[in-house]
Amino acid sequence: MFQISTIKKTIVHIRTWTKFTILIILATFLMIGAISYIYKPIYRVSLNGEWIGYSENKSKLQQRINAYIEKGNGQNIAFVEVNQLPEYKLCFLKKDVPTNDEEIFNKIVEQGKAYYNYYAICVGDEEKAYVSSFEEAEQVVNELKEKESNNQNELSIVEKYETELKEFATVEKCVADLYEEKIVQSSYTIAAVGVNTSNEKVPLGISLIRPISGTVTSRFGARWGRSHKGIDIGAPKGTPIKAAASGTVVYAQYGYGGGYGNHVIISHGNGVETLYGHCTSLYVSVGQRVSQGDVIASVGNTGNSQGNHLHLEIRVNGIAQNPQNYLY
Repeated sequence: MFQISTIKKTIVHIRTWTKFTILIILATFLMIGAISYIYKPIYRVSLNGEWIGYSENKSKLQQRINAYIEKGNGQNIAFVEVNQLPEYKLCFLKKDVPTNDEEIFNKIVEQGKAYYNYYAICVGDEEKAYVSSFEEAEQVVNELKEKESNNQNELSIVEKYETELKEFATVEKCVADLYEEKIVQSSYTIAAVGVNTSNEKVPLGISLIRPISGTVTSRFGARWGRSHKGIDIGAPKGTPIKAAASGTVVYAQYGYGGGYGNHVIISHGNGVETLYGHCTSLYVSVGQRVSQGDVIASVGNTGNSQGNHLHLEIRVNGIAQNPQNYLY
């Protein structure tokens, strides 16, 4: 009888605790529901110990910040140095509290230092031009080498990581700015070795045409106590000068040139050369092949000159001949 009574009491206790437990669970769910209805889980964000806002999605915000640090938000940014990352603390706030992920992100950006990646094209130790990519820099160097630029052996490419972004140039502008005409040392002397004073006509083996039309203002031979090794033909400044015959340019240089000023020398083979002096502009370069009649320069008043004219010399094996035996 005692055992039955004990069993009944135990069952009653179990039922009571079960009901109580269910009530607690229901109350808990009701409380959670009420809290969820009014409040929401949110992350309080601080930077350098200072509160800067709230974010609902910590993971998404931090991923965006990490992407900015790795790549920045602009062209040619290699990475961004950020001294302090934000700190997050989970809390519950009313649902009407606004989040400000964009503002938080902008505050991170403001304290970051961007490092730019680009390429410098150098001549020797001096940086001469800047381009956005290695491919562009390589193209510039290759084109300058193809053109046999005089500085081709001094060219190099340096990868740069700087906090200041340089102004980029196009490949075409880099090539144009950096190209240096190859200097070809000529074995030809500016002055003729001698002068044919006999005025005897020496066969040239080629026919010549007049480089310009004009009046002969000074003839071949003795002049002012010295030998004038050619003839002068007066013409307006800028008058085109033509090659008297086909040949190869062996001298083309700006400057005083021993009195000739800017001048050109063309070799026509078999020791025959023609010289065109006192030019204002030169249109050919050493090593260039020209045809008879090609414009090679223009009339000027450079060097030891008293007015716009062409000084024309004809040389055979280094001896100046009288051009009027062949022309004018």
